[in-house]
Amino acid sequence: MKSVFITYNQAFKDELITILDRMSIRGFTMWETVQGRGSVKGEPHYGDHAWPTLNSAILAVVPDEKVDELLKKIHALDLEKEMQGIHAFVWNIEKTV
Repeated sequence: MKSVFITYNQAFKDELITILDRMSIRGFTMWETVQGRGSVKGEPHYGDHAWPTLNSAILAVVPDEKVDELLKKIHALDLEKEMQGIHAFVWNIEKTV
């Protein structure tokens, strides 16, 4: 199992939920409002008067065999709307209860 942490502009929420549903990735936690900025390009998402947009985040537990397909779909979404901002990070799940 892997943990996939996805940070994204709030505009991507519905599309990401659809991807997770279609891939039968059921287990995830979502944070509706997070702030940040990308490490390479894109504008900050601080939710203030200067940078009014906000991000959200999803932490999904994904079977190993679905990780590459999920990352491929997330990357394709990013390429469609590159200035919106979306990133995914993968960690190993060592134990769970």
